[in-house]
Amino acid sequence: MSRDHDNFADWLAPHLPMLHRTARAFAEAPDQHDLLQELTVALWRARPSFRAESAAGTFAHRVAHNAALTWKRGEVRRRLRGVVVEGELLTRDAGTDPQGALLERLYAAIRQLPPVERSLILLSLDGVGYAEIARLHGLSETNVGARLTRIRQRVSSLVEGSDDGV
Repeated sequence: MSRDHDNFADWLAPHLPMLHRTARAFAEAPDQHDLLQELTVALWRARPSFRAESAAGTFAHRVAHNAALTWKRGEVRRRLRGVVVEGELLTRDAGTDPQGALLERLYAAIRQLPPVERSLILLSLDGVGYAEIARLHGLSETNVGARLTRIRQRVSSLVEGSDDGV
């Protein structure tokens, strides 16, 4: 393994959980692995431009979010080429793992949000503070707080609404 690869692997390791959550929030179950790969490649390409002006996590969030948005734009073409099998996976998982089914409903609700709201809730779920989220999105901390309150309420109602059908 090359030294660059070792350094990148070490640098990437703390960001993998965030990449998994981003992939799960932006992609349906069959496409999550593909998106995860795209996010990793985007970070590989972007890492040389990291100047440590912000935290590495903030940089990784921004790159991952932008890559996920780009990937999402091409989703319509991908859906026309393949069949989505998430319903089968949810049915199989729902009977064996109630927490897994609830988590999948949560991510399904998050996928229904517009991209900026999706990014805000993911950053919040990752424990990023309002000040850092505000800097990342060019918003005020107050605006971030108000938006997150509304987003949480919307996600909660979407998850509760899907309980009726499960």
